[in-house]
Amino acid sequence: MKKLLVYLKGSRVQCVLAPLFKMFEAILELFVPLVVASIIDKGIANADQSYILKMCGVLVLLGAVGLAFSITAQYFAAKASTAFVKRLKHAVFARIGRFSYEKLDSAGTSTLITRMTGDMDSVQNGLNLTLRLLLRSPFVVIGAMIMAFTVDSKSALTFVVVVPALSVVVFGIMLLCIPLHKKVRSALDKVLCTARESLVGARVIRAFCKEDEQVDEFNRRNDALTVIQEYTGRISALLNPVTCVIINIGIAVLIYTGAIRVEAGIITQGAVVALYNYMSQILVELVKFANLIISITKSVACAGRISAVLDTEIEDPHKGEGVINGNSESLVEFRNVSFAYAGSGENSIENVSFSVRKGETVGIIGSTGAGKTTLVNLIPAFYRASAGEVLVGGSNVNDIPLEKLRERIAVVPQKAVLFKGTVRSNMLWGNPDASDEDIIKSLEIAQAADFIAEKQGLDTPVEQGGRNFSGGQRQRLSVARALMKKSDILILDDSSSALDYATDAAMRRAIAENQGDTAVFIVSQRTSSIMHADKIIVLDDGVADVGTHEQLLESNAVYREIHLSQFDGEVSA
Repeated sequence: MKKLLVYLKGSRVQCVLAPLFKMFEAILELFVPLVVASIIDKGIANADQSYILKMCGVLVLLGAVGLAFSITAQYFAAKASTAFVKRLKHAVFARIGRFSYEKLDSAGTSTLITRMTGDMDSVQNGLNLTLRLLLRSPFVVIGAMIMAFTVDSKSALTFVVVVPALSVVVFGIMLLCIPLHKKVRSALDKVLCTARESLVGARVIRAFCKEDEQVDEFNRRNDALTVIQEYTGRISALLNPVTCVIINIGIAVLIYTGAIRVEAGIITQGAVVALYNYMSQILVELVKFANLIISITKSVACAGRISAVLDTEIEDPHKGEGVINGNSESLVEFRNVSFAYAGSGENSIENVSFSVRKGETVGIIGSTGAGKTTLVNLIPAFYRASAGEVLVGGSNVNDIPLEKLRERIAVVPQKAVLFKGTVRSNMLWGNPDASDEDIIKSLEIAQAADFIAEKQGLDTPVEQGGRNFSGGQRQRLSVARALMKKSDILILDDSSSALDYATDAAMRRAIAENQGDTAVFIVSQRTSSIMHADKIIVLDDGVADVGTHEQLLESNAVYREIHLSQFDGEVSA
C-alpha cells in the first residue's frame, strides 16, 4: 500500500481536510452527553422549561453543524479517493500496456482485469473510509474516555478495562483476516478465468456438448471461493458480537457503579446518563472501527495485488543505442537463434540461421506447434532470443529502442483484432496522418474495398472485437491496417487462414505488386500461399530448413508431405 501512496499526489489537501472536518464533527459529538446531563440535572430537576428548550436548541445546533462538517468531510474524502484511483488506473493500464508477451502470458488476462476493476473499487472504498473514520473513531474513543473521567473518575475506570479489551479483539481479528482476504482474491481470479473462457469459447463448448462440464468446473471453483469466503466471513463476523458483549458488560458495570454513587450522593443522575452515552459512543465507534479494519484489510490485500502489477519489470521502449541501418546488406538476420518459453524444458526453436534482404518475401511453414509464430515474434522483440542474435538493419534487436524497432515493423497476428469505432479509425492505427485515398488503397490491396463499399464506406461502424464482420473480413481489414504503416518489414502471421484460395491469391499478388523494398514474412499452413516466396523456412520441432519451393520439394520430407497433401499428390511448381 505504501508504494501506491505516491498517487495521492495532487489530492494531499483533500486528504488533510477530510479527516480534519471529521475531527470537528467528533469534537461536537463529545459535548452532546454533557448537554443531555445538564438538561437532566438542571432543567428537568428544577422543572425549568426555558432551560430545557434552550439546551435542546443547543443540541439541534450541534447536530446541524456536525452534519455540515460530516458532509464536507465526505466530499473531500470522495474527491481524494476517486482522484487517487483514477491516477492509479492510468498507471496500471500504462504498465500493462508495456508488458512483454512473456509477462502477459505469465500474468493472465483474467487476473489483470480483476486488478483493474474489482481490486481498484476495493482500494477506493478503503481509502474513502480511511480518510473519514481512521482518525475519527480512535479520537472519539479516547475523547469519550477523557470526558468520562471529567464526569466521574472512579466510574470511568470501567473504560480503562473495556477499551483495551476491545482493541485486542479488533486487531487480533484484523491480523487473522489479512492473509485470508488475499486467498479470497486469488480464488476469485480462478472463477473469473473460468467464466471468461466459457464466454469466449461459447461456440466451441456448444459444438462439443461440453456445457455440463464447464458448469461443473465453474461450480467447483465457485464452491472453493465460497468456502474461503465463508471461513473469512465467520472470523470477520466475530467482531460485532464480541465487541457488543464486552461493551454491554462494561455498561452493566458502569450503571451498577453509577447507581451506587448516585445513591450515596457523590454524582448526579445526569452524570450517569452522560457516562452511559460516552460508553455508547465508544461502542458505536469501535463497531465502526472494526468494520473499517475489515474494509482496510480487504483494501490492503487488493492494493498488494495492484502493487505487484506496478512492480513487474517492463522494458523501456527508449532504452538502447542500436540503429537500424537502411543500407545494411541484410534487413533481417537470424544467427544461431534458439528460444524457450518461460517454464518450458525444451526450446521452441533451435539454432535457426537465415538472412533476408530488402524486397524479399519469406514463407514460413511447418506443423502445428513447430515454432512458426515464435520465430516471427522474435523480429519485433515481442520475445527475446534465449541464445543467438536476431538482427534488424545490422543491429541486434536487444540493442535497438523498442519504439524505433517496432515503428519499422507491421504485424498482422494470428487472431485478427479490430477495435470499437469505425473502419477509418481502425485504419488510422497504421498511419494517423493518412488520407481517405491512402486508406482505400490499402483496403484494395487487402481485398477489403468491395465489402466495405457495400456497407457505409470508411464510416462503417466496427463493434467490439469486430464481431459485426466475418472472420475473413476481419483478417483482410487487419492486413489493410498493417499495410497503412508502409513499414520496412511486414509480418503476416497466418493472416489468410479464413480466406478462400482465390481471395488469398489476389491479396498476395496485390501485396507483391506494391511491395517495393519491404521484406514480407508470410506464415501459412498452405504451400500455395508461400510457394512463390524468395525463400521458404520449414520448421520441424523448432529446427529450420531454408530453401526455395523446388529445393524443398526435393530435399525436405515435411514440406513435400504438406504440399502433396494439399495438391492431391501432384507436385507443382
